[in-house]
Amino acid sequence: MANKNLTEQEKLQQEAVEEKVSSVEKFFNENKKLIWGVLIGIAACGLIVLAIVKFYVQPVKTEAKQQMFPAEANFRAQNYDLALNGDGNVLGFAQIIKEYGNKAGSVVNFYAGVCELELGNFENAIKYLNKYNGKDEILKARALNCKGDAFVGLEKYADALSCFEKAAAQADNIFAAAYLLKAGIVCEEMGDNAKALSFYKQIKNEYPQSMEAYSIEKYISRIENQVK
Repeated sequence: MANKNLTEQEKLQQEAVEEKVSSVEKFFNENKKLIWGVLIGIAACGLIVLAIVKFYVQPVKTEAKQQMFPAEANFRAQNYDLALNGDGNVLGFAQIIKEYGNKAGSVVNFYAGVCELELGNFENAIKYLNKYNGKDEILKARALNCKGDAFVGLEKYADALSCFEKAAAQADNIFAAAYLLKAGIVCEEMGDNAKALSFYKQIKNEYPQSMEAYSIEKYISRIENQVK
């Protein structure tokens, strides 16, 4: 009796499956033209996107990166005005950003921001550095550090301190000591000697091999002697 019920159940399941398959086939047959049209449209869109990438986006990216070479050379030579603005024969970072956007890579905003910082244009430096979104951890920390320097130039010490703290946390390496030292100096400027002392002691304890550690005792002593 049990076997009979099982067989009937299997038959019902098979009939249900066949019914679903039949309904799918019916739907396909009734909408065959529409379905093929949609599939062809999707394939055509895919080909168009590939063509745009291959014949427009990639060449423009290549051209943008080629335009970067003279600007980078001027940057390394510390000719920041020429690196930023060009001279009519070669483009500067500002012109590359205007003409190509980020097609040369986000690093172009970093370069432009540093140039503006070195030229004393602090607001512009911050605007460019805010647009930098590269993945390299050390370069991210450098961008934050440069923003901090720009805020110091604007005497916005709270904002500068935030940048230096984030820079030190972003890249826990030998560069972090320099960022912590700047954070301490800013704290002293703000009148928060206790916090400044904590940064100096952090350099002494966590980065004893850094260049900053060799002279950190004078910063520590100065504050501790003030307390006495």
